[in-house]
Amino acid sequence: MARELRHRALALREKIDRIVARRPSPTGMVIPEVNAKGQLTGLYLAPGTCARFDSQELATEIMTAIQESTEDARRQYRIAMNDPADRPPPLGEIMREWRAAPGPKEQIPNFGKHGE
Repeated sequence: MARELRHRALALREKIDRIVARRPSPTGMVIPEVNAKGQLTGLYLAPGTCARFDSQELATEIMTAIQESTEDARRQYRIAMNDPADRPPPLGEIMREWRAAPGPKEQIPNFGKHGE
């Protein structure tokens, strides 16, 4: 059971690591890359972007794109975390399956408790 828990935790971590959002700015000249943790992992500026905008406009363009990408990453995270296929079976169901399984019952399922 502990091994199963470790595998599920690893699969969940990998699923979260695959979440990446890239939402362009209103003009499409700035594209940030934001991960599920809300971290900026990349920023693309189209050629001529810095020449087209003054510093305040460029900052607004970048921040707008980052905010939209962050919201998209959060949305992807919520969808991924609420996927019913990833939910572990209830403890009662695990116990029923264990009791119904053929073979010796000397070893009870280990639910992750140390020393038992």
